[in-house]
Amino acid sequence: MKKYASVDEYIADFPEWEEKLRLLRSIVLKNPSIKETIKWNIPVFTVDGKNILGLSAFKSHVGLWFFQGALLKDEAKVLVNAQEGKTQAMRHWKFTALDAIPEALVKVYIDEAVQYQKDGKTVVMTKTSTFALPDELKTAFEANSSLKTAFEKLSNYNQKEYATYITTAKRVATKESRLQKIIPMILEGKGLNDKYK
Repeated sequence: MKKYASVDEYIADFPEWEEKLRLLRSIVLKNPSIKETIKWNIPVFTVDGKNILGLSAFKSHVGLWFFQGALLKDEAKVLVNAQEGKTQAMRHWKFTALDAIPEALVKVYIDEAVQYQKDGKTVVMTKTSTFALPDELKTAFEANSSLKTAFEKLSNYNQKEYATYITTAKRVATKESRLQKIIPMILEGKGLNDKYK
């Protein structure tokens, strides 16, 4: 994946979206409190070092990502939760090739997001400790009681990581290969992403 050193470089890499990206960027930068940078290889706009929004291009649309978007009033009903049930704070606003960008309305949303940051408001995250154990793990536990015992010794967080890892696979073959990958890790008492911590 190409690494971008600047917002201009990012925008130049999407000629089909360049006009819309430049317009959105210019609207964002009308707010004097906002600074731009590159984070996660996309343009990100901050206030006092805190992430306010991101700008990104995809195959079928460009979008503004509001990091604390769940706080916004969204009276125009334009914001979408990226992953319903998973994402709590972030919301995005998509623009396709045919969409006109309502500059005044975009500015209202940006200014509101900036004000919430200045006021110190953030979305209060709720943690869910319950999760559904996938059938593949249940079957593996029935076949191997020491695997079940090792799994039960893991933290709730690690158990949930493993369960999600299996359930997010779409194909049966992928679920099975993921299961085979994690069995030794569970038996060793390791979490799925321990090597990254």
